[in-house]
Amino acid sequence: IEPQGNIAMHDVRRPGWWERNWKWCVPVLCLAVAGLILAGAFGFIAFVMGMVRSSDPYQHALQRARADPAVVAALGRPIETGFLTSGDISSSAGGDGKAHLAIPLQGTRSHATLYVDADETAGVWHYSVIAVAVDDGRRIDLLDAGDR
Repeated sequence: IEPQGNIAMHDVRRPGWWERNWKWCVPVLCLAVAGLILAGAFGFIAFVMGMVRSSDPYQHALQRARADPAVVAALGRPIETGFLTSGDISSSAGGDGKAHLAIPLQGTRSHATLYVDADETAGVWHYSVIAVAVDDGRRIDLLDAGDR
């Protein structure tokens, strides 16, 4: 029997792992969750941009812009695209669709935006707009009779 007022050594409770480590664990977990959310959002945006960039209207308009002497003279070579293309593109299984795109372009001399409006009927794209708006205010129309 132990004397009154004395506590035996085995009665002292040692704090658990969570009680000892919560001050660093909570911020680390919050940062990890935020990082996963950001990575998922970035991955989704990259996936969508990849789909848009592989579409026929995007590729056709970009090829036309890079081959046009007036666009090359205004922007300089090489003509590169920016990361975020705005607009929308849709296509159905039946071969019908629409595309309305604004593609940022940059060359060694200037920046511009390549605009594309197109409709797809029976798997064939018909363009109503393929034009480059240069930052200095010039507009270069790239549409010819074969695109309509």
